[in-house]
Amino acid sequence: MFDIEQLAEAVTEPSARGIAAAVGRLISDGTCEAGTRLPTVREVSRRLGLSPTTVSDAWQRLARFGLVEGRGRLGTFVTPRTRTGGARRYRSMTSAAGHVDLDLSTGSPDPLLLPDIVAAVGRLQAASMATNYWERPVLPALEELLRERQPFAAESLTVVDGALDALDRVATWALGLGDRVIVENPAFPPLLDLLDLVGAEVIPVGGDDEGMDPVAFAKALELRPRAVFLQPRAHNPTGRSMSTARAEQLAGLLAGHSTLVVEDDHSGDISTSPNLSLGRWLPERTVRITSFSKSHGPDLRLAAVAGPHDVIDAVVERRAIGPAWSSRILQGVLAALLEDPVAVSTVERARETYCVRRHALVAALHEHGVEVGGSDGINLWVPTEDERSSTVSLAARSIGVAPGFPFEAAPLPTEHIRVTVSMVRDDVQSVAAALAEAVQGRRSSGRHQSR
Repeated sequence: MFDIEQLAEAVTEPSARGIAAAVGRLISDGTCEAGTRLPTVREVSRRLGLSPTTVSDAWQRLARFGLVEGRGRLGTFVTPRTRTGGARRYRSMTSAAGHVDLDLSTGSPDPLLLPDIVAAVGRLQAASMATNYWERPVLPALEELLRERQPFAAESLTVVDGALDALDRVATWALGLGDRVIVENPAFPPLLDLLDLVGAEVIPVGGDDEGMDPVAFAKALELRPRAVFLQPRAHNPTGRSMSTARAEQLAGLLAGHSTLVVEDDHSGDISTSPNLSLGRWLPERTVRITSFSKSHGPDLRLAAVAGPHDVIDAVVERRAIGPAWSSRILQGVLAALLEDPVAVSTVERARETYCVRRHALVAALHEHGVEVGGSDGINLWVPTEDERSSTVSLAARSIGVAPGFPFEAAPLPTEHIRVTVSMVRDDVQSVAAALAEAVQGRRSSGRHQSR
């Protein structure tokens, strides 16, 4: 029988969402096992002093996540969970893609700055290709190269189909309904979609040019989060990179907790900032995801995942009954690119070019009175009077940008648009002028009313 007193202690928010989150946490941490019968709606209503309708709504929410099921007069029972959801924020972020002449909305690299994958394919050897279903999930030559690149000595390493696949695998293993998770605010929209999908309760933490705000971070840790997700450098969308001092400070705050650290190094080799990780201080519970999509090509669909044995082994085991491994042909291509002097030079040139393009556009915007923070990566987080009006105004000029609201883990005091600088190859001044005019327009009735 479910202990109603444990539920009462676990509820921190007297609402249907709060009750469902509390039950989800009890299920996730093993306090409430599958097959346990929940108290009746009337019993919970009396104990918590809430209406039966509120409790009933909580039970329905749990049922939608597949955590409980009703069995008629027998009552409501905990069951193995299923999950549903979608890429709501992700779709909103990329709605302009492909419909404008100058698309600065997608966060994608410039295809003209990517290394020659076709040439690398031509140099592949038979040893790169799997000949049975029992091959190691990571090509040995690639694993050696990836380990050399890690910013801390990780216990295990594997390769999956891109950074989002890695985030999905780790979050699905680590989180359950109601688990609290610290995220940066703003954050990457697909991550927020994913956390919605697993039913996690997001704790947004703002930051400055050095990383997450340590005071807000310490306060968030008081809620005993299961995990923290962060981008250590070239943060998308702000372009910020964490300083060594801030990383050490956050690691110190985490030292007294069991919180899992998940780092998304999405920019990888095109980032100009040092390859910094909280794993330097917390290697036993830091998971580092390194993407090669922006540096070597989105179609490679490869990312390295390094971290503790229990996390990486769980990812490998789960994939064993799915895709099993990421294509060893593609792994062989990546290994060849990482060692080829021409490809290495191409990536270095791309990194320098993106840096020049970013600084040129930031400087041009400054001339128009628009100040933009951050200093790394291919994205700008541009403040605006009204993001909806700005995106519409720019679309009328056939310039696509991403609206800011999908990136918000919680409402921000200022509205923004995200601008990807990778495709601003020339005519920086005219692009800056169009952006400045769009973001400095008069505020309309408000984005929240107009969405």
